Amino acid sequence: MQRIYKYTSIALLALATATMPSCKKYFALDQDPNLVNDPTLQSLLTNTTFKMGNNSYNAGSTVAPYVQYLANPTASSATDTYQQVDYSGTWDAIYYALADATDMKNKAVAQNSSEFIGVADVALAYNLSLINDLWGSGPYSEAFKTNNFTPKYDSQQDVYNTCVTLINEAITQLSKTDATIKLNTTPTADLVHGGDRVKWLKTAYAIKARLLNKLSKRPNYDATAVLAAVRSSYTTNADDAGMATFITRNPWAGVALSNANATLGGWLSEQLVDHLNGTTYGIFDPRIRKITDPTVTNTFIGTVNGAGNRAPGANTTKDENYISQKSPWTADTAPLLIVTYAEMKFIEAEAALRSNDRTSAYAAYLAGINANMDKLQVPATDAERIAYMASPIVAVGAANLTLDLIFKEKYVATYLNPEAWNDARRYDYKYKDFTLPANAVLTTFIRRLAYPTSETRKNTANVPNVGALTDRIFWDQP
Repeated sequence: MQRIYKYTSIALLALATATMPSCKKYFALDQDPNLVNDPTLQSLLTNTTFKMGNNSYNAGSTVAPYVQYLANPTASSATDTYQQVDYSGTWDAIYYALADATDMKNKAVAQNSSEFIGVADVALAYNLSLINDLWGSGPYSEAFKTNNFTPKYDSQQDVYNTCVTLINEAITQLSKTDATIKLNTTPTADLVHGGDRVKWLKTAYAIKARLLNKLSKRPNYDATAVLAAVRSSYTTNADDAGMATFITRNPWAGVALSNANATLGGWLSEQLVDHLNGTTYGIFDPRIRKITDPTVTNTFIGTVNGAGNRAPGANTTKDENYISQKSPWTADTAPLLIVTYAEMKFIEAEAALRSNDRTSAYAAYLAGINANMDKLQVPATDAERIAYMASPIVAVGAANLTLDLIFKEKYVATYLNPEAWNDARRYDYKYKDFTLPANAVLTTFIRRLAYPTSETRKNTANVPNVGALTDRIFWDQP
């Protein structure tokens, strides 16, 4: 994996940083970004926060078929049926982001800016965790050293431990209030939290909670530590980490627009649709109206993974559901969500239940559902929402709360987020009626990705061997 010195040149980012004269030349479209030898902290902050959001999309779109949020309209497609796919683009995008965050951290250390160091550490931990979640091992300890074009791969456990170390350092740095250069002096440079140090500190704790909870199968899982991180993280939806600055539109909206114009990708899986439309659980979930639009027959019907669109329309009549450009999740200006308050409540519910604190677990479970309903703009007065929350299928009471119910609801709240695949594997894909895709080439569910050809060709000696796509990442092993 080669050291990267190239920076993003994006028109809208230029507008976002127009108040910073030192950044204009850096983002100017008539400049070769490769000629920028000394970008400012603010420029690196814009690049880093942009790429955090964009990699939530890159990784989310990679795993969406595996958690059966999306399904390909063509039968036996490679992504739906667990064939080996080359995800060099996703890998490279993550390492571009890691390179920029590393540059930002080095510059922030030199300028003694604890707040910029903290954000850089959050970005490093987040992007590196994507490598760990999708592939397991990856270059990091040697990845950004000058003239080393074939860095070693750190072990899966070491990559994970590095993520935890980085996020702990981020918490230390973002807890300081005496930074020489503060984030809020140029808030437009920060595309996630607008220069708000406190929100970044909450996001650091949120990512820590996610990292610690990922060890639920491991003997060193510590529910108390998970709960402590959650309680220092988000308290409302307003705290959510999301990025909403785009060249044209949210890339999920681009998928929806392409489909509307030419019936291409973005078809919703039967698993997700039936999860919401009452087929699987016997209760209609109003969030489906905020995720997709009714079909031409005013119904909600998904595409079976691996089977392709149903006859007779065969994806030409819009008689199956697909991503909506009107959804608060996937509209043109909707933010790409990195981590949310709703997710934190479900992590809290899980950790509390594992600690046998049923009262706290149930309160967090209900709060997570309501937070996600609010985020999807389902009104509190909506009759379908009221009926859903009052249903004995949902309102089971503290004594009857189960991990199944928590994972069921979290599956909806993490729609299109890459964290959903981590949950599916931790949960062993036990969602009700969740089955292997039609025409699957594996006999059991997929557990990891194959290393991309961009690595196997350039860094051959260091790339670990992968036995099969059913091999488990270390945190997925009991």
